[in-house]
Amino acid sequence: PQEPFPNLSQLSAALGGLSGVPELEVEALRPVNLLQERNLLPPRPLEAPEPNLSPDLKKVNCSPHTFRCTLTSIPQTQALLNKARLPLGLLLHPFRDLQQLPVITSNTIVRCRSCRTYINPFVTFLDQRRWKCNLCYRVNDVPDEFMYNPVTRSYGEPHKRPEVQNSTVEFIASSDYMLRPPQPAAYLFVLDVSHNAVEAGYLKYFCELLLDNLDKLPGDTRTRVGFLTFDNTIHFYNLQEGLSQPQMLVVSDIDDVFIPSHDSLMVNLKESKELVKDLLTSLPAMFSQSRETHSALGPALQAAFKLMSPTGGRVTVFQTQLPTLGAGALQSREDPNQRSSTKHLGPATDFYKKLALDCSGQQIGVDLFLLSSQYADLASLSCISKYSAGSIFYYPSFHYIHNPAQLEKFQRDLERYFTRKIGFEAVMRIRCTKGLSIHTFHGNFFVRSTDLLSLANVNPDSAFAVQMSIEDSLADSSLACFQAALLYTSSKGKRRIRVHTLCLPVVNQLSDVYAGADVQAVTCLLANMAIDRSISSSLSDARDALVNAVVDLVSAYKSNVSNLQQSGLVVPAAMRLFPVYILSLLKQKALRTGTSTRLDERVFAMCEFKTQPLQQLMRMVHPDLYRLDNMSDQGALHLNDTVVPQPHLLHLSAERLSRDGAFLMDCGYVFYLWIGKCCSEVFIRDVLGCPNYASIPPNMSHIPELETPLSERVRAFLDWLQDNRAFSSMIHIVKDDASAKATFFQHLVEDRSESASSYYEFLQHIQQQMSK
Repeated sequence: PQEPFPNLSQLSAALGGLSGVPELEVEALRPVNLLQERNLLPPRPLEAPEPNLSPDLKKVNCSPHTFRCTLTSIPQTQALLNKARLPLGLLLHPFRDLQQLPVITSNTIVRCRSCRTYINPFVTFLDQRRWKCNLCYRVNDVPDEFMYNPVTRSYGEPHKRPEVQNSTVEFIASSDYMLRPPQPAAYLFVLDVSHNAVEAGYLKYFCELLLDNLDKLPGDTRTRVGFLTFDNTIHFYNLQEGLSQPQMLVVSDIDDVFIPSHDSLMVNLKESKELVKDLLTSLPAMFSQSRETHSALGPALQAAFKLMSPTGGRVTVFQTQLPTLGAGALQSREDPNQRSSTKHLGPATDFYKKLALDCSGQQIGVDLFLLSSQYADLASLSCISKYSAGSIFYYPSFHYIHNPAQLEKFQRDLERYFTRKIGFEAVMRIRCTKGLSIHTFHGNFFVRSTDLLSLANVNPDSAFAVQMSIEDSLADSSLACFQAALLYTSSKGKRRIRVHTLCLPVVNQLSDVYAGADVQAVTCLLANMAIDRSISSSLSDARDALVNAVVDLVSAYKSNVSNLQQSGLVVPAAMRLFPVYILSLLKQKALRTGTSTRLDERVFAMCEFKTQPLQQLMRMVHPDLYRLDNMSDQGALHLNDTVVPQPHLLHLSAERLSRDGAFLMDCGYVFYLWIGKCCSEVFIRDVLGCPNYASIPPNMSHIPELETPLSERVRAFLDWLQDNRAFSSMIHIVKDDASAKATFFQHLVEDRSESASSYYEFLQHIQQQMSK
């Protein structure tokens, strides 16, 4: 049953007499004068706002970690959306690791006859035999099989079936969902073995980690693997069962790449495991004396494409320099004096994009690990992953001796990469309520038709964003729904469909739109739009657009909602962090000005914005800062006999630090623990195991397990932060006087930096723009 929702239109009546309106919404609309209020941060990291739905619908709605909208109250018309000056879009993390996932096996997967929406918790049952689609409103028949509930083992309660009780479900697909038999898991590793690669020293660590994780590669008895190495020539490895040792086959004609033998180069892992182990053990030494400085990456990728085309699968490329030979060869485009220009944010050649589209057509996803100390033109190379739905990993200044932090990050990333779940030959479609339309996608994929994304591989760490508009008025509906369906082949060779459905209220008052605004989702969508703008137009255009987004919001709120005649910058409380988030975006490598950002690093930061899930992205943009040396048990969580302290968030400004404290900054992939010069020796001894400040070693990157109450509390808090993410984050201990301090301080976004203003100056700038 769909209940009418409380209308907040009376809110502008001076926020008084609001019986029946949830307190949260009154708080979300409280006018906040940014120039006066200094403490804007909540005590804990921000959660997604709760849509204003009936308790029954709230209970079954999709998790915001999987699927969220920039506005949790959908405006009835495009005119109302335009008035709000906020973008409408979705952020989606479709294949994320889930603790619980209802898996449904049935002969009939129930879908709307008209728009093909999967049955979900937000459909309406008119009676036992008919249901009404929540996207196009067509009435459908309930199939006989659906009358039986496998969970309760009873008949005649279609509304209690798992697919109508859960907004995220996975169906085991029937043969109708297959164009060909499901492919086996197939992995091809393409390894740069030029002199540069040998110097960097990654190969030994790659081989060791793969040896350790061979049995953990996702797959079954059909799993296939292959290896290909390259410098100025391409080397294949015959790993056919029955050989006494791996056999190297060299192809030196890189202008016309051919495959020396088809059936012995991609082999069954189970049958050829001993040969694979032999190869991994001997590879590092085989090239250790190499003097070959050239790199034929393009031809190596052409070979990989030919080798993988029969099955599809995952190609993992390791590259350490600019490709210099054969197809796809590149020249350096980086001029250190021109770093602030945005001429070279796009590719120099369409070779990598074209090859990626060919790969996508054969269900091959290409992942790129770039370990480079010099410019390698990531703007061109990244296309191979972007259009084949791959992932990009980048380790600037990688060196196994000189850069231990990068080596450790590489090892952690690689271990997660080898063992994380994978879906093959996938497609994803997003559907939405009649009247809404999707027009721009962000992420790594190939758009096959207006709403169908082709994902040769899908992994649990990548996310997507879409921009939307309102084509027809939603006045006849009280709810808007969105459904994402991901069809993929599991590593065990099963065709599956993972379906997520999100339901949000439709509103006709501007105040309601603002009350339900999701400030983090808005920030992430605008970041994606700004990246596109900086490539298609210019970096300064993109930056101006972000500043204007703040000006527009403040102006729209002032002229349409607040009714308060106060001067200053006033925003609804729900959006109070918007200006500081936008300022943080402007200070990110992807979008900042100045000459200190190398071109590859800027391009990589742009790739990250396009593919990282929201939580990860927000920690990179606006890290969480806590003080650890004075943590109390007040408000602590009690989890399985462990007390987890919950220190309050601090504003990202040096004035919130003090010399006598220890502060933890959570940037997502990395934690920094900053130790002040006058930090208490008790903390240093009990947590770091060092007698005093002077004795803390310069590159300390772990917290020892000490049996002191203080150590246990700090580690409990760190473990708790770590448990909420899929990958393991590194920790760097930073001393007050170390050179690493600069890295820590550049994240203090509220302070002035080399090329950007402080938060207070930024607000003054916004005020000036408004009075123009």
